[in-house]
This record gives sequence, structure tokens and C-alpha cells, in this order.
Amino acid sequence: MQKHEDGLRQVLQEMEALYDQNQADVNEAKSEGRAELIPSIKVRHCCLLRDQRCVTAYLYDRLLRIRALRWEYGSVLPANVRFHMCAEENFRMTIVVLSQLQWFSQYKKSLASFMRSLGGGEGLDITQDMKPPKSLYIEVRCLKDHGEFEIDDGTVILLKKNSQVVLGVAWDILSCVCVMSVSLCPQHFLPRWKCEQLIRQGVLEHVVS
Repeated sequence: MQKHEDGLRQVLQEMEALYDQNQADVNEAKSEGRAELIPSIKVRHCCLLRDQRCVTAYLYDRLLRIRALRWEYGSVLPANVRFHMCAEENFRMTIVVLSQLQWFSQYKKSLASFMRSLGGGEGLDITQDMKPPKSLYIEVRCLKDHGEFEIDDGTVILLKKNSQVVLGVAWDILSCVCVMSVSLCPQHFLPRWKCEQLIRQGVLEHVVS
């Protein structure tokens, strides 16, 4: 990121120098009638347009990457990601960074509003199940202390590092109802859609058997 910001700063400085030199030559060409300066002015102007296209393409790509952060980490960016986005001290670059943070905030609000409008007004989280799931429950391992975690049936699990609780699901054939069971094991069996965000945040780890 730092390398890209240094490159962007150099391009902005180059554009500023080209613009100032063109302004000086344009004023001189007008006041003194020096037509021989016109070719140089046109070349610098073409360089300015090229730099402008490059900066625009870079910023657009950066916005796409920031948009992807919302889908990967959720509505709250991890502290280390925000730190790297806000570490730039240069004033001009700080404006760019703040604009990106504002864009991220506005995008997540727009996405949340759209998701609330789905499903007949009941809402639908389209950031879940980015890949077609093979099963509704997956095996996960807790990597760090997280606290209480509640699933749809009201069962509360304490997610602690290396905790030993497993949540299973089975059907009671006689009563035709879903029965939840808790047993001791180094991993958890949890609903996929409930733990995807925690997996992305590094709280849980998907155990692939």
C-alpha cells in the first residue's frame, strides 16, 4: 500500500509541475506571441491527460478493493485494515483516504438498505453463502476468545479459544422435530450462515475433514 501511495504522490507532483509550466508558457505565448511554445504546451497537456487517466483507473481499482472488504469482513473493518488505510500523514493523501472511508461507509449503508428491502420486506443477507454450501452445518474450531454466541433456536455457546463444545443437529423421528444436542469435542458444528463472518474475521476456522 505504501508503495502505491508513493507512486500516486509522484504522479500528482508531476501533474502539478506540468500544469504550472504550461500555465507559464501559455501566458508567455499570449503576451509575447511566441508560437514556438505551442508544441511543448500540447505535449505537456497530453501528458497531463494520460496521468489523469492513470490516477482515475488506480482510484477506481482501489474503490473496488474497498467494496470487496465489505463482503469479506462485514460492516466493521478490522482495526489493522483501518490502520493501514489511515496511516498516511500527507495532507493531500489524507483527503483521498478520508474520501475512501466515507465511500466505504456510504456503500455499506446502501447495501444494508438494499438487503432490508429483499424478501418482501423481511430482509435477506446476500453476503452469506458466497459459494454454494455443501451442507447447512460445518465443523469449525475456535481460534480466539469471542464470548457468547447465540444460534436461531436460542442455544448460547461460549466461544473460547480451544473450547470443547459441539453443537449437533438431529431429527426426532417420532415427533418429527429438530433436536439440538451438546457434547464435548475440540470443534464446533455450527450453522454455516451464522459463522461465516466469524471465519472471515479469524475468530473461527473451518475444519475440512
